[in-house]
Amino acid sequence: MLYFSSQKIPELQGLNFAQRMQVVRTSADKLPTPTKVGLNTLKLIIIFGLFILVARADGWAILGYALLVAPVYMLITRPITFALCQSQFSTVRQQLFEQNNSAQNDD
Repeated sequence: MLYFSSQKIPELQGLNFAQRMQVVRTSADKLPTPTKVGLNTLKLIIIFGLFILVARADGWAILGYALLVAPVYMLITRPITFALCQSQFSTVRQQLFEQNNSAQNDD
């Protein structure tokens, strides 16, 4: 299933925004290199296409396209990133917050 928001991902329920992003970022870092290269290449192609639209526009259309670049980019790339990383979310969550709990217990 594709998720457009990290709040909807079952493995990340109960975490605040910063914690969810930490899990997503750590999971993305742990992706195999070919998968990372493919994901980053896909993101580059998407952003390149969006910037070509802006560059070819005239007049006020430039402003419209420029305002659409960030939301469209995020709308396309976030679900793909979540889908690729989803298998690692529960493991990374346990690792990150197990470390935090043990560090708090030591204090």
